[in-house]
Amino acid sequence: MANGMPPHMAQIICGHKDINTTMGYNSVYPHDAIEAHRAFIARRRSLRPAEEYRTPTAEEWDQLLGYFEKRELSTGICGRSFGTPCVYEHACVRCSLLRPDPAEWTRLVEIRDNLIARIAEAEREGWLGEVARLQVSLTGAQNNSPSSTLTTGRPQR
Repeated sequence: MANGMPPHMAQIICGHKDINTTMGYNSVYPHDAIEAHRAFIARRRSLRPAEEYRTPTAEEWDQLLGYFEKRELSTGICGRSFGTPCVYEHACVRCSLLRPDPAEWTRLVEIRDNLIARIAEAEREGWLGEVARLQVSLTGAQNNSPSSTLTTGRPQR
């Protein structure tokens, strides 16, 4: 394997049932991992258009930095991918991509409680469209609240 033989072939030649046994005989040093990664990058670059590897313009760089600045929210961080639209029109409490900041859990509970009160008011007044809209927000707020958070610190989905 040190000279390039794929581990699965070495496994067959050695007669090992488990690839982990074979890998145990092959110590992978940081140098080997770095060289393997460099080789991977070189192969990938040879297959991809050169345009992908050009230096970004100042405008492109500013756009990327601006995206990361906009990910910071009052209740946490937006997990939306760069260049993708916000399906909730920045009503972040509704969004499953909101990564709540534990320091803001009290605020999220307040938002949830306020939504419950607003739904009750809308039901009393007969504002059915408002009830439906607020229910969507309440579901999102409940999914992003501390009570739905597992030991990982992430909302339950």
